[in-house]
Amino acid sequence: MAQDLRNLFKEDSKEQHIKMSQGHEARFLERLDEALPKKKRPNRFFFLNIAASVVILLGLSFGAYKMLNKPTIDIPEKNVAETTEDLKTLGDVSPDLKKVEDYYLASINLELSKVQLTPENKELFDGYVQRLKELNEEYDKLTLELNDNGPNEETLDALIDNLKLRLNLVMRLKEKLQEFNDESFKEESI
Repeated sequence: MAQDLRNLFKEDSKEQHIKMSQGHEARFLERLDEALPKKKRPNRFFFLNIAASVVILLGLSFGAYKMLNKPTIDIPEKNVAETTEDLKTLGDVSPDLKKVEDYYLASINLELSKVQLTPENKELFDGYVQRLKELNEEYDKLTLELNDNGPNEETLDALIDNLKLRLNLVMRLKEKLQEFNDESFKEESI
């Protein structure tokens, strides 16, 4: 029963010499193509792919240009406008102080908007505006001090007092202009 497998395979290969008919493989491939045809879909996004590639290439080129043309030594230039943007204000110290600052600034602006300027009261108005400018400059100096020394009670009190003084000055301006208008109205009626 036990046979050598090698001998068995040799005898089997001699018995099976079947040849395929001529053109059999070609006919098989033809039928296969008919049953499962290769569909070649046109690429509808061909131009979109090209456009995207161009945009990416331009972006990378621009980025490389900016990186390579960067100055070697960066010298910071500070303008007055830039330094005031970086400064802490009264409102940056505390939310409560922000409310106080906003209240006073809104009140000052509201009262100034109510002032009616005429050629007769222009001189009086200009005097008060000049004093308001001085107080505003002092407020800016106090803000610088706040940034240099950090928040302390004296600086915070001085900032709030400055705001109060400006509001009082505007209220006084409004009263003086009312008195001026009343006097000019009395003179006109006489």
